[in-house]
Amino acid sequence: MTRIWGALIVGLMGLAIGCGSVWAQATAQISGTVRDQSGAVLPGVEVTVTQTETALIRTTITNETGSYVLPNLPIGPYRFEAALPGFRTFVQTGIVLQVNSNPVVNPVLQIGQVTEQVEVQANAALVETRSTAVGQVMENERILELPLQGRVVTDLITLSGASVQTAEAPVPGFNRGTSAGRFISIAGGLSFGVMYSLDGAVHNNAHDGTQMPFPFPDALQEFKVESGGAGAGGSGRGSGGQVNAVTKSGTNEFHGNLFEFVRNYKF
Repeated sequence: MTRIWGALIVGLMGLAIGCGSVWAQATAQISGTVRDQSGAVLPGVEVTVTQTETALIRTTITNETGSYVLPNLPIGPYRFEAALPGFRTFVQTGIVLQVNSNPVVNPVLQIGQVTEQVEVQANAALVETRSTAVGQVMENERILELPLQGRVVTDLITLSGASVQTAEAPVPGFNRGTSAGRFISIAGGLSFGVMYSLDGAVHNNAHDGTQMPFPFPDALQEFKVESGGAGAGGSGRGSGGQVNAVTKSGTNEFHGNLFEFVRNYKF
């Protein structure tokens, strides 16, 4: 009997941990509608995306309305393909997915052999028409290159344009204690109403509602600051805004970073 209760408790704990990660997403998705040159929708089209850094492949088939959705895609660069017998294969490269993004790709297939390809290079940013969220992404390049005192990534949140660091006033019902979090207001919202997430998990300090420490800059891929209209891709809990951060993932090549602090008193 004791073993049964022990197994039940472990199972419930695992379920609770899994449910907690549903609040926020550290992924993105691609959706759209496939048509032919006449504008008619094309069902049964095989849509494939390939993450070019890891060779991750996801495939789906368009439905009777020609629509498709590829959810829960890790962020990063992708190659997009749409193929149907009797039509040339549509290929689009240069697609870069950012955290919580939902770009729309609407391929137009041309009549021809499936072995023939029509390739499109996505030089411009993809238009996102299925989300009302207002936000800005801080990419890895800016995280690494911008000056930071103490390598505290949280200080970069205020560069989003709608965020300011507020006075560290005590939060009703909470004890400030030894928290190292910053009180940040997004779009005029309450600083302790901002929802923070790291790799899809809640990252708020339970004592005062601020953020728990983020990893050092070299470990972060990017983060997104959203000031309103966040949909299901975000946590949905932050009345004062949302900050969704994602750490770097591995690739098919070995790589790494090395840094050192110069602490000579003469400097």
